[in-house]
Amino acid sequence: MALPGDPAERHRVVAAGFTARVEGTTDWDAPAPVPGWRARDVVGHLVEWFPAFLSSATGLELERGPAVTDDPVAAWTVHTEAVQRVLDGPDAATPFEHPMVGTMPLPVAVSQFYVSDIFMHTWDLARATGQDEHLDEDTCAEMLAGMEPIDDLLRSSGQYGPRVAVPDDADVQTRLLGFIGRDPLHR
Repeated sequence: MALPGDPAERHRVVAAGFTARVEGTTDWDAPAPVPGWRARDVVGHLVEWFPAFLSSATGLELERGPAVTDDPVAAWTVHTEAVQRVLDGPDAATPFEHPMVGTMPLPVAVSQFYVSDIFMHTWDLARATGQDEHLDEDTCAEMLAGMEPIDDLLRSSGQYGPRVAVPDDADVQTRLLGFIGRDPLHR
């Protein structure tokens, strides 16, 4: 099943999947697949980088919840609801102009840069906390097809670790995770 193409709906669906893992987490100090991260750091990453990115490109300020260190569930809930309000409301028409990524419609930018990050980090939180690790197969294929041609650019950004080798006949989720530097075959 492919995710919705509409950016607001896509965020709603992807964020709901991440929210389910947030709400299912019982050990916020569990090690995450990203070196040096704990489960709470996965949530912290998402609620910390995106508000500054959005503000620098649009001037919009998202409502902030409690610190992730104090209450990761509430921090995520306040954050994701604020992002959804932007996508569902009149702020979605705000021009998005970022010096590193150019000019594009705000909903497209949110989907391309942020929703894709939520999607991939859903696996990180699920793996860290022993929850359902399944990601949408069609979206994994779409993302992998879009990322492989710009492998060098992505690696040079510092946002992705070294590619992890996986079998050539691995399913598309395993190939995507290996591409972004995760080792999905080992715990």
